[in-house]
Amino acid sequence: MSVSKSLDTDFLNSEKKTLFRFAVLYILLTLVIVSVFSFMYYDAQKNLMLQEKKPLLQEYSKELIQELKKLHRDFDKRQTYPRSQQYDSAIYDNERKLIFSTSSIELDVHKILYLEKKMIHLVNIPESYYLGAKYIIIQIKDDGIWLEQTKKTIILFVSLAFVFMMGVGYILLRLFLKPMRDAIELLDRFIKDTTHELNTPVSTIVTNIEMIDKSVLDSKLLKKINRIDIGAKTISNIYQDLTYLTLGNKIISNDELVDIKNLAMERIDYFNSLASAKKVSLDLEIKENTSLFIDKAKISKLLDNLISNGIKYNKINGFITILVDQKCFIVKDTGIGISQDDIVQLQERYTRFNTSTGGFGIGLNIVSSIAQEYDLSINIESELDIGTEVSVRW
Repeated sequence: MSVSKSLDTDFLNSEKKTLFRFAVLYILLTLVIVSVFSFMYYDAQKNLMLQEKKPLLQEYSKELIQELKKLHRDFDKRQTYPRSQQYDSAIYDNERKLIFSTSSIELDVHKILYLEKKMIHLVNIPESYYLGAKYIIIQIKDDGIWLEQTKKTIILFVSLAFVFMMGVGYILLRLFLKPMRDAIELLDRFIKDTTHELNTPVSTIVTNIEMIDKSVLDSKLLKKINRIDIGAKTISNIYQDLTYLTLGNKIISNDELVDIKNLAMERIDYFNSLASAKKVSLDLEIKENTSLFIDKAKISKLLDNLISNGIKYNKINGFITILVDQKCFIVKDTGIGISQDDIVQLQERYTRFNTSTGGFGIGLNIVSSIAQEYDLSINIESELDIGTEVSVRW
């Protein structure tokens, strides 16, 4: 299983999210544009078909008016409205009331030539009100040939346009993301080079401070040495985090049986000077000693980040308690606490909820990464202004 995400992996994840969001928006916009053009094409084809049918409908209308004119003159003899097997018709008076119809045809005085319910309609107004007729409607069935051809053309157009637009969108997105990718790669190289250069001086400072016999120093010099010690350890901790962040997936695990009690004592001893500077007490409670088969450097890094956060976000004169049990260890502090809404985001890299306190927001991401590698379960419970409890179980 992957040990840790690198900056490049994070960028790839961000790139995928950006690509997905852009794709959704771009697809919706493309669908709107394609739909508009498809509708315009459909409307144009429909109007073209209507114009092609118009002469025929006008001929039928002229024929019907002639028959109606004859009926008007000889109504006493015939008394039958004209009909035809080639078309349906309807006659309306001046008040738009139906006089006669061979089918269910409704009058729409706002249209002259139109398609409705697969039927083509032509509305005509005779030169005279023969038998009270003001409007004459001719109706024939649409054969639908034009519609089938239009559908095929639209489907082909939509497919080609969609593929083309997606290709253009992908190319544009890659071009837009290139400056960000270059910047991330530059930052990645900078962090790797910086951490490499920090290693030797930081290690030298920490080692030499530990070799100093503090019992022979006067109080003023001792305070200065302690400040240097705190600063060096802070830099060392940041260096270790950045090293793990950039080289995590290249670090070979050397698993061994690690005594958790001894490990906790070592890390408390390491962080004592940092905790004392903030007037935070570090306590260790052993319910039952336990061992864990794991890479010692990684479990140390996990514990270090929990203790470091406990110090960083604690209150003056606060406490941090490390409890070791058979199947877990717990780091509990009396700090500022975390809201329930923020706990969900805590294990994401660069997530910080208190800008007044330093840090890069990578600590719990590293904790989460190590826990995933070794199938450790992490549970975070917290109350604002009360404190936070992080349990690591196996």
